[in-house]
Amino acid sequence: MVKIRNSLALIFALLLAVPAGAQPLAKQEFGAKRVASAQKSAPFGSYSQGCIAGAEQLAETGPTWQAMRLSRNRNWGHPQAVDFVKDLSKVAAKQPGWKGLYIGDISQPRGGPMLSGHRSHQLGLDIDIWMLPASRLNLSRNTRENISSISLRRAKGAFVNDNWSRAHHRIIKAAAKDKRTARIFVFPGAKVQMCKDAKGDRRWLRKIRPWYGHHYHFHVRLACPRGARGCVNQDPPPRGDGCADAQKWVDDILNPPAPRPRDPNAPAPKPRRELRVADLPQQCAGVLAAR
Repeated sequence: MVKIRNSLALIFALLLAVPAGAQPLAKQEFGAKRVASAQKSAPFGSYSQGCIAGAEQLAETGPTWQAMRLSRNRNWGHPQAVDFVKDLSKVAAKQPGWKGLYIGDISQPRGGPMLSGHRSHQLGLDIDIWMLPASRLNLSRNTRENISSISLRRAKGAFVNDNWSRAHHRIIKAAAKDKRTARIFVFPGAKVQMCKDAKGDRRWLRKIRPWYGHHYHFHVRLACPRGARGCVNQDPPPRGDGCADAQKWVDDILNPPAPRPRDPNAPAPKPRRELRVADLPQQCAGVLAAR
């Protein structure tokens, strides 16, 4: 164990010794890995700046799910995420017209920054779930590359459209009520609609947060697994059911407030720097180097 720790410290020290501009981009290093590391499953860092050791691959097809866009090789996650997909897809399979779920991106084999598409999904704890009802679970690999999900938004996300159904409400509610879930991101109109339709106990609505996009899929973010010391949890959502905040977002879509005047003396914002391996938790260098 001491030798392993010393080796990781040496790898990290060597990375730090290389000038930042000469260090390889983390997305290139992690994007090149085709399989998970042969380590005990553990997430390190935060959802948008981390990695995962010992990820588990979600089967391409299961009794109640299919993984989509297989060429991306992003159907890897913490075992807790894989179990979550299996459990939620069983709920979906009970809905009229649904045989289960179509699963989008989870994570790369070792997590980390992706070559395209996401800032998060780095710990194997973020799951994109398509809004398209999974009416068939025998789609070919080629079909899964070319089929698209459906949009549920209307009026730039202020309202749901005719594709929205009670099944969407029930599935997202089940995901929110799961104790493993930290947040769920959907477009504002969906949150408002769910607030209008919710009956009885409304505490689960707190986890559902409006966010840009998220009308072709909803995004489930799981909390750090118990005992995962290197994992940084998402801050808890604000108190209450969040319905007033979602309605305010919708109101601003329909009647945009006047833009704030720009301070001519304010410095121009700096472009976001691409993450290097040395920017990630020290354990991530070991995840990359592991077999």
